[in-house]
Amino acid sequence: MKAQPLAVAGAYVFTPQIHPDERGVFVSHFQESDFRAALGHSLFAVAQVSHSRSVQGVARGIHYTRTPPGAAKYVHCPAGRAYDFVVDLRVGSPTYGRWDGVLLDPLHHRAVYLPPGVGHAFVAVESDTVMTYLLSREYDPANELAVSILDPAIALDLPAGLTPLLSPRDRQARTLAQARAAGLLPEYAACQAVEQPARAR
Repeated sequence: MKAQPLAVAGAYVFTPQIHPDERGVFVSHFQESDFRAALGHSLFAVAQVSHSRSVQGVARGIHYTRTPPGAAKYVHCPAGRAYDFVVDLRVGSPTYGRWDGVLLDPLHHRAVYLPPGVGHAFVAVESDTVMTYLLSREYDPANELAVSILDPAIALDLPAGLTPLLSPRDRQARTLAQARAAGLLPEYAACQAVEQPARAR
């Protein structure tokens, strides 16, 4: 499994080895030894595994968890195709406000790790796009927040030719500047502290 750091500090994309034969394909989307070699710590203890299925053009995000408590994610796309975004929302981070994007699909089987405080978004490039999430904390709607995926100050490079289909929550999401002014963005130091238990394992 190859690991590559993304433009957002602490976020990585992992590309596994694929083993095809006449029967099909076998692939491991996560391997602890390779994860530890790249990040210097174990993957978080998994508290929840979630799954979404989206039609073409669906855009979800930019979602993040209030910190504390904070949450890390490990995301891959077992069906369809999605352009996946990581956005640094951590005030005080050396890469605050920056983003990076990765095409996730069942051809390359890439996975993305997002540390606590990093926002996540994706756009389904085709229908029946499935996203699977390993989460370090169970979903609690009281702690789940969003920044607008259309915020021109962030300027995500959304796939051309698709009109984003947004939920009411995502249509009403604040801009990055509004979220910061409202005190809703996580502090980098607090996010680092949330990740420490994994580093100790």
